[in-house]
Amino acid sequence: MIDAGKTVKVHYKGTLADGTVFDSSEGRDPIEFVIGEGSVIPGFESAVSEMDVAETKTITIACADAYGESRDEMIGQIPRTNLPDDMEPEVGMMLQMNSPEGSIPVRIVELGEEMVTLDANHPLAGHDLTFELTLVEIN
Repeated sequence: MIDAGKTVKVHYKGTLADGTVFDSSEGRDPIEFVIGEGSVIPGFESAVSEMDVAETKTITIACADAYGESRDEMIGQIPRTNLPDDMEPEVGMMLQMNSPEGSIPVRIVELGEEMVTLDANHPLAGHDLTFELTLVEIN
């Protein structure tokens, strides 16, 4: 078990149930984080904290331990006229909305003639995530 406060470096490949790769450190430096700080999703940190240097393992993290379930109340519509005049909106495009709590990233999920449907759920909400992990270093 890796103690809280230790810095780890991990190479990873994240896939969805259908095999789609949603993120990978391939061709980049490994991800670096401190055990116990909560800077990565809980299931990821928990798995890494039980590894030895040079160990590779594959884990599946239930959506509840990743980005949670997709919540219907995080989906809403705005009038298309609320978008900037020079914007060419497309399904999948990410936007930033301002709220009293700060800036919120939203994704366009549907375009109508007069309304635009936005989703403020994390793009990976509602998905179980599979990671292939290789612990590179512990400091």
